Amino acid sequence: MTSLNEKVAVITGGNSGIGLAAAKLFAAEGAKVVITGRRQQVVDDAVHEIGASAFGIQGDVADPDHHRQVAEIVKERFGHADIYMANAGINTITPSHDVSEAEYDAQFTINARGTFFGVQKIAPIMRDGGSIILVGSLASDKVLDGHAVYAGTKAAINAFARSWAIEFKARGIRVNMLSPGPTETAILEKLGVAPEDHDAFVAMMSGAIPLGRLGQPGELASAALFLASDASSFVTGINLRVDGGMALL
Repeated sequence: MTSLNEKVAVITGGNSGIGLAAAKLFAAEGAKVVITGRRQQVVDDAVHEIGASAFGIQGDVADPDHHRQVAEIVKERFGHADIYMANAGINTITPSHDVSEAEYDAQFTINARGTFFGVQKIAPIMRDGGSIILVGSLASDKVLDGHAVYAGTKAAINAFARSWAIEFKARGIRVNMLSPGPTETAILEKLGVAPEDHDAFVAMMSGAIPLGRLGQPGELASAALFLASDASSFVTGINLRVDGGMALL
C-alpha cells in the first residue's frame, strides 16, 4: 500500500517547480491530487503530466474567492481534503531602497495573504488528522541580498504555521513549514538569470551551500511527502529546512 493511498491532496501552484514535483510524487503514492495555477493551459499541461488521478483549477491565490471556489469544488468532487500544500508564491529580488509599493504589495498579497486565506477556506472541509504544509523559504532565517520583502512574507508564513499548529490541535491537523534553499527550477529564469548565465549562477550559489549544489525539485517533494504522510504523525509546528545546510553559514 502506498503512503497516501486514497488521500485527497490540494497543492497551490502545483503546475510547476516544487509544486509539480510534489503533485507527481503524491499521485504516485496513491493520492488524488488537485492543483491550482494562474494559467489554464499550464494547469492543463501539468494535470496531463501528473496523470489520471489529478484535477486542475485555474485561479489567483491572491483572491479569497478563488480559495472559496477551490474548497467548494474539492468538497463536491471528493467530499473532503486530507492534505493542503500552500506552495504558490513569487519572489522579486530588489534592494529595499528600490522596492516599489506595487512590488511590495504583490509579494505580500500572493505569498502571505494567499496562504492565509487558502488555509482559512480549506480548513472546514479537511478531515481530522490531516496535514497542512506551508512552503516557506531559507530567506526567512538567513539574510540574502535583495530579499527583505520576500523574507518578510515567508516569516509571516512561519508565524501562521506556529499559530495554526495550536489552533488545529483539537482536530489532529498537523501544520508544518517546508523551507527550501536554492532549488533548480524554472524560477531561476523568472528571477532574471539569463540562460547563458545559468551555469555560472549555479556554480556561484553552489559555493555557498555546504552540500555543494542546488536542491532538486524531487528532493523537496520527498520532504513534503514526509510532512504529508503518517511518517510525520508526531510532527507539528516545525520549520523543516531543506537547504543543503545553507542556513548554517
